Amino acid sequence: MDMVMKLGASSAVVISIKSSCCISHTIETLIRSFGVNPIVYELDTHSNGKQMEKALIELGCQPSVPAIFIGKELVGGANEIMSLNVSGKLKQMLIRANAIWV
Repeated sequence: MDMVMKLGASSAVVISIKSSCCISHTIETLIRSFGVNPIVYELDTHSNGKQMEKALIELGCQPSVPAIFIGKELVGGANEIMSLNVSGKLKQMLIRANAIWV
């Protein structure tokens, strides 16, 4: 779990995905549409991917991907990101994390 939290704190936005997951791709595309350049970990190709996936599940991510860290905090998965976007809070969160500038 510590490894995942350290990776999540390594950049303003960190996304854990699986390359075969269409929802992961959609969330990554949404975040990039704001001009964010996130660090993306593809768990199905990463050498520690299985361990990372297990840690994300232990942190409460169900399903384990996509898992999004913004500003060194685990925000959650696709549902949380979509809710933030619909309510207009995602952009402000990205600004506060210094992931984008306006």
